[in-house]
Amino acid sequence: MDNQTIYALSTVYGKSGVAIIRISGKDALSAVSELTTLNVENLKPRYAYFTNVRDIVSRETLDKALLLYFKAPASFTGEDIVELQLHGSRAVISSVLDNLGRLNNFRLAEPGEFSRRAFYNGKMDLTEAEGLADLIDSETSEQQKYAMRQMEGNLKNLYDGWREDLIKILAYLEAYIDFPDEDIPQELVDKLLNDVFKLQSAINEHLNGDSVGERLREGFRVVIVGPPNAGKSSLLNAVVNRDAAIVSSVAGTTRDAVDVHLDIKGYPVMFTDTAGIREVEEEIEKQGIEIAFRKIADADLVICLFDASKDSVHIFDNIKNSFKNKEVYVANKSDNLTFEQCSDLRKQGCVVISAKHKKGISDLTDVIYRQIHGRFTSNSGLLISRRRYREALEETLNNLQRFNFNKEIELSAEDIRLAARALGKITGRIEVEDILNKIFGSFCIGK
Repeated sequence: MDNQTIYALSTVYGKSGVAIIRISGKDALSAVSELTTLNVENLKPRYAYFTNVRDIVSRETLDKALLLYFKAPASFTGEDIVELQLHGSRAVISSVLDNLGRLNNFRLAEPGEFSRRAFYNGKMDLTEAEGLADLIDSETSEQQKYAMRQMEGNLKNLYDGWREDLIKILAYLEAYIDFPDEDIPQELVDKLLNDVFKLQSAINEHLNGDSVGERLREGFRVVIVGPPNAGKSSLLNAVVNRDAAIVSSVAGTTRDAVDVHLDIKGYPVMFTDTAGIREVEEEIEKQGIEIAFRKIADADLVICLFDASKDSVHIFDNIKNSFKNKEVYVANKSDNLTFEQCSDLRKQGCVVISAKHKKGISDLTDVIYRQIHGRFTSNSGLLISRRRYREALEETLNNLQRFNFNKEIELSAEDIRLAARALGKITGRIEVEDILNKIFGSFCIGK
């Protein structure tokens, strides 16, 4: 991290009521002196000042703005920060940014550099930074809630707690490495083995909490399967309330999987319409059916749709094992059934709908919501939200599983050291320069 003062537009570029330009670094106050008539010696932190913003050469007024000063270290980045709240026209934004670029030791911030400086200055760890990125990217209320929990340090506290436990174990081992003539008391051996076992169990349970956290970020996968002409494309269109897939009475119309994203009561859901499952010789349709089975394997929920006017749930018996107990049976074309037939299907556990007339769709979305909500809330709010967390935790667990006292104590200590290092990769408690660019590069410029 260099010592230059950085600046960037923190709001979306374009015409708007207000635009915010953020400045961070040791020379941030010099921008106040150059651009305004305010006396920086009397500037109070966290007060709003109404002032003219001027061209540093011509002294022509560029805009009237609100200026706020956040004194280091009590700021987002831990450095002096100045924020200018300007009128959001392209001309105003461009002229102020151009003037900042003329100042000595000032430069435009790189993507995510404000948050990166906050990390380097100890204002947040990597999990909190990624929680902030998720909050910015959140599109549903549940994504927003979980991003806030992560940003507030829930995962950090969990992983740091485990790492501190490992450091304590390592301290005991290092002490006996320094005094090789001393035998480790059996009660201490038992205690350390028990401590490692408890950590293994906790991490293993955390890892086995499914991939719900990752799904919450990316979208829960709901795949619609069934024979040709069961109404899969019509169901997809009815759920998303628009023509997302082609509807035709010709069997085999859907050749490839069609993905559509939807918000169901705060949860991000990706619906996938697949090719009708049947025995075919035509090569393109056969590939579409193969894709359908791959989607089924990756799905969180499988909607098994059938034409209830001519078929029954038993048409899925030969492929039921592919669903892995994550299926919901949906009887379509209820408009062609009697009241008694519909009642009988419901008794069998089927959701009864008419995709064509959009009847029963809310019942189906309620079922999907309950399935997702039940899985999400069963994990106490501490979810693995990124693949890199999972990989680091698996590395930690592998090192702990190798730990024992049937080898040189130096090797046992190395197992614990490597486990602690793997956990440190998640929060940034070790040298992680190789992953910082990837993490902070996904941020917007002014964050």
